[in-house]
Amino acid sequence: MSPADGPGGPRRGQRGPPIRTTGPARHELPLIDERGLVAARAMDAILAAAEAHGQARWVTFMAPLPERLRDGDPRDLRAAAMRARAAFGPKDSIRDALPPEVTEPLLDAIDRLIRELNRYDRSLREL
Repeated sequence: MSPADGPGGPRRGQRGPPIRTTGPARHELPLIDERGLVAARAMDAILAAAEAHGQARWVTFMAPLPERLRDGDPRDLRAAAMRARAAFGPKDSIRDALPPEVTEPLLDAIDRLIRELNRYDRSLREL
């Protein structure tokens, strides 16, 4: 705990150091790693477009996700992917704020990542 932390631990909204799970390292899951990197690149394009279009709300919402998609373990990847997927909601969607040239590649990349994570989870249950 650092001096900036309050008596109860890190302040709300601050992330502490990543917690390692007992599962395999991300580089041991090459397809999941690749899907995460593709999603991170698509997220970078979304952030650039959101900044160019003055969409501060979406920049704030999406800003922490590229790093998590690049470096997170499978659990963190799923959380980042679900947060990114939530931006495509039925009532309030990033599609309404940005052009499809940047939103559709992200949606495709996130859906592929989630499908691969689901396959991995199923394979663990079958053991």
